[in-house]
Amino acid sequence: MWGALHYGRYSPVGFGERPEPNYASINLDAGASTQGSHAFVVDAQAPAWWAGWRAALTFGAVRANRLGYYGLGNDTQYSRDSVNTVGSYFYKVSRTTVFARATVQLRVIGPLRILAGAGIDHSNFRALPGRSVFGNDLGAGVVDPGTIPFTDKVLRAGIVLDTRDNEIDPHRGIAAEVLFASGTGYTRTTGSARVYVHPVERLTLAGRLAAEGTGGNPPLAAMELMESSERPFVAVGGYYSLRAYYNGRFTGAGKLIGGVEARYAFISVPSVVEVKLVAFYDAGRVFERGQSVRLTTTGLHRSGGAELAVRLLRNSLLVMGYGHGSDGGRFLFGTSWCY
Repeated sequence: MWGALHYGRYSPVGFGERPEPNYASINLDAGASTQGSHAFVVDAQAPAWWAGWRAALTFGAVRANRLGYYGLGNDTQYSRDSVNTVGSYFYKVSRTTVFARATVQLRVIGPLRILAGAGIDHSNFRALPGRSVFGNDLGAGVVDPGTIPFTDKVLRAGIVLDTRDNEIDPHRGIAAEVLFASGTGYTRTTGSARVYVHPVERLTLAGRLAAEGTGGNPPLAAMELMESSERPFVAVGGYYSLRAYYNGRFTGAGKLIGGVEARYAFISVPSVVEVKLVAFYDAGRVFERGQSVRLTTTGLHRSGGAELAVRLLRNSLLVMGYGHGSDGGRFLFGTSWCY
């Protein structure tokens, strides 16, 4: 159970139709859970405040006190019986992160932008009481104890192509990006493409393909996340990558994710409200150190499901649903699209 506070201010774009949700905004979120997790995040965004430029600045202190950890690699196993016999924290770890992240983008021509960014992230992991996969891997050296805790200083650069008609709830367009990041002792290269097609009035088809490879010696904190021009997200596993699986279900130095969605608006009042039924299919896998990241159907973990989404006015979106994969099923809730 969480309790949370949210405060936000924004400068609206007015009545003109444009893809950005607002000219600029600042949001403050603070919350805590009954299981020892807490979060404090300040996020400032300026997607259209200066013509041709967009900027973002985020500060945060977050503790995920029940984050999933199932081991490293694409073939890690999950058994509910282990939770019952060994302990409820067998697949859990406590992660604390303090971070700052800044990004600037400049429009070069049309929908093409160049990106530059920097960030600093201090992460620490703590084994929870009793036996756990994380405690076993740390003791055996599978997780490098020299990277627990870890301070990561990152520089990023990239190219972004964005033709979406609406960034919060796109109906048509392409969002593609190629990013390169240099962290503390490792490098990261990420490529992704999201495509939205609006073949008939009430139906939107969406698809995504993304891959990421790392060089050097990435720490566990970096391997748990996948980079994007907006903000990193947990992969592979979780709402933003493989919906029917728990956060961090598969962890590796390289990642491959993809998916397709069909979104049908059975209630549609333009610029006021849309209520949509969604069918989705996700697939993804990770690659270990030394493995080349490649397009393949071998070793993919798959999930499918359905969602109900409600968009209010321009910028408010709620998504609820259910997904099922080889580990079973889970209920879903989000305040944005998976992609």
